[in-house]
Amino acid sequence: MADGALHALYLIPEVSYGVTPATPAWNKQRITGTTLGLSKNTLQSEEIRDDRQIGDTRHGTRSVGGEIQGELSYGTWDALLEALFGGTWVTDTPSVGTDQLKAGVVRRSFSALRHFTDMPGGQKPYFLYTGIEVNSLSLAVAADANVTSTFGVVGKDQTISDTEPAGSTYNPVTTTKVIDSFTGEIKEGGATIGIITEVTLSAENGIEPRYVVGSKTTIRPSISRFTVTGQVTAYFESTALLEKFIDETDSDLEFNLTDVAGNNYRFFLPRIVYTGGQPDVQGDGPITLAMPFTANYDATSETNILIERS
Repeated sequence: MADGALHALYLIPEVSYGVTPATPAWNKQRITGTTLGLSKNTLQSEEIRDDRQIGDTRHGTRSVGGEIQGELSYGTWDALLEALFGGTWVTDTPSVGTDQLKAGVVRRSFSALRHFTDMPGGQKPYFLYTGIEVNSLSLAVAADANVTSTFGVVGKDQTISDTEPAGSTYNPVTTTKVIDSFTGEIKEGGATIGIITEVTLSAENGIEPRYVVGSKTTIRPSISRFTVTGQVTAYFESTALLEKFIDETDSDLEFNLTDVAGNNYRFFLPRIVYTGGQPDVQGDGPITLAMPFTANYDATSETNILIERS
């Protein structure tokens, strides 16, 4: 039987959508789990029979999808973040030693390779996926926890083999420490706030497969607007956040996530609007205020979200 402790996931950028590069140099991913896999639609015969049975069931169109789950560490997920944003990391911006990523319109795809290293002889332990695009991200920054990230992906097709793709080589995995919630800083409205218990961030590209007659796999999928939402949860000690919701006041949100070596990610949402918030009471413990928000385009920053790595 295959064990998760002996499973590996690799990615490589594609030059042409759905085509694995020749002699690929794979980048190993530091995952906590994955649901990447093939799914198919089914076509059931509508033939009416006098024995009340179903005459036939066929496989229809194919698609690849699932999640890549991990913990945030410096330099580990930069390629997937770039693909999610549709932007490009700009070096030494806004200052030397800092790189910046904003939302954009560039589409990137990857090939993925899953290797079940302990499969018995004669099996096919290499699962190759093509046309992988990053559709979504869920990021969670919670008290007393490592920062977790979940990337949702959409792909074109899957094949399995008993050998790796011809000419495969493997790059070393990153070794930076996992980022926790203790070292960073959260600012709301430009001011440091120390009563936040959790920040969650979700980004979505709205990627959907497109099928045509004569093919079971998608052509390049459609893509929608880049939406960014999230939620701030805080101890209820002031009405300041609640009043921003009541008065429909724009605000901004910044959180810096730093590892023990000083490597830092700065997530900045320059223009958010709170879409809810009320101090519910459940029991006699501390009251928390959950404040969902939506990030809107900001003309000054020219994006609804940006990340800076330094």
